[in-house]
Amino acid sequence: MPTLLIADDHPLFRAALRGAAADAVADLHVREADSLDGVLAVLDAEPDVDLVLLDLHMPGNHGLAGLAAIRAQYPGVAVVVVSANDDPRVVRRALDHGAAGYLPKSSGLDELRDAIRTVLACEQWLPTGLRASVSRAQSSAHDANLAARLASLSPQQFRVLVLVAQGLLNKQIADRLDVQERTVKAHLTAIFERLGVRNRTQAGVVLRELELSDPSRQIEA
Repeated sequence: MPTLLIADDHPLFRAALRGAAADAVADLHVREADSLDGVLAVLDAEPDVDLVLLDLHMPGNHGLAGLAAIRAQYPGVAVVVVSANDDPRVVRRALDHGAAGYLPKSSGLDELRDAIRTVLACEQWLPTGLRASVSRAQSSAHDANLAARLASLSPQQFRVLVLVAQGLLNKQIADRLDVQERTVKAHLTAIFERLGVRNRTQAGVVLRELELSDPSRQIEA
């Protein structure tokens, strides 16, 4: 029985995704989360999750950082990004950072069902209307290098990087991860080397490069 995690902070949208997913795959086990912390908690408790439908803009997630976190810490889990942002350059970046598919929120339920079936069959999925433009949106050398550097981090190193970007000190990180402070220092040394940075500030900047503006918030403003 495949397991799907729906990650979105809007209950009505989660309900719509749940209904479409149930129609797409028989005997599908569905979990839900309304924040990135909730997503990571579910994945930590249930390592058999097969697919995450991930909203790019939900509490704790501002762009591609959540995608990178999931891919770094749970590499066996497929992720389909769900977003109101259908800019081909953003879609290209999401694929570069390990997304198995990209689903604009303007998509119909038939496309959602197709996306779920396709990715669970271990194939990449994009809506028909975006395939040509995404194909033309070449990966920039910078984005490709950034994705490779982040992918080189171990799951624990990525956790340390996230906490560093949040401004936590080594002792606070050690307490949060239940490890010794010297272990955190060792991780930081490896992180700096793999990211090609010299200090904590530069490491945090690398992670913040994954942030994206939320089109829905721009419309509301």
